[in-house]
Amino acid sequence: MTSEPRLGIDIGRVIIDGPADSRADTGFFHGDEETMLSTPEMAGSFDAIRRLVARFDGRVWLVSKCGARVQARTERWLAAHDFFHRTGLPHDHVRFCRHRAEKRGHCEELGLTHFVDDHPEVHKAIRGVVRYQYFFGPQREAVPDYGIAAPTWTDVEWLVARSLTVGEPGREAAGGDGTPALDGHPDE
Repeated sequence: MTSEPRLGIDIGRVIIDGPADSRADTGFFHGDEETMLSTPEMAGSFDAIRRLVARFDGRVWLVSKCGARVQARTERWLAAHDFFHRTGLPHDHVRFCRHRAEKRGHCEELGLTHFVDDHPEVHKAIRGVVRYQYFFGPQREAVPDYGIAAPTWTDVEWLVARSLTVGEPGREAAGGDGTPALDGHPDE
């Protein structure tokens, strides 16, 4: 593990809003170009990512699983929403893979210490490589003890900040069931 914190972030249903009940990560990308480009960003994502890019001194990467067609659409969506300018994330800090389990290789190569993803299968794949695993958004099942529930971007930002300032924080900030404890949380 690296000594400097490094953050990985999924894209579909984490940055790009989409139906939480969809089995496909990118079920919201099946429409025409105009519909796809009008898909909104997840509430609070751009502002939180901008602050996290600063907090991590630019050591933040997007890591997304998708096919070639959805990858091209994702790249167009990011450009159309001025993602890189609005967040400060470098253009070359984007990785794509074709299978969820392949995210592990990106995490290892980049030395990621923190990862935000909505999919439990990804979290299983990166277990043991990434120390702080944030299960973003609503989850169908309880978050396992190696993960931390982060329902919103406010939660992600707060939990990550705690992990960087307290030392072994994400665990302290999470209850035994992986839900965030609310002491000191900005929504209190």
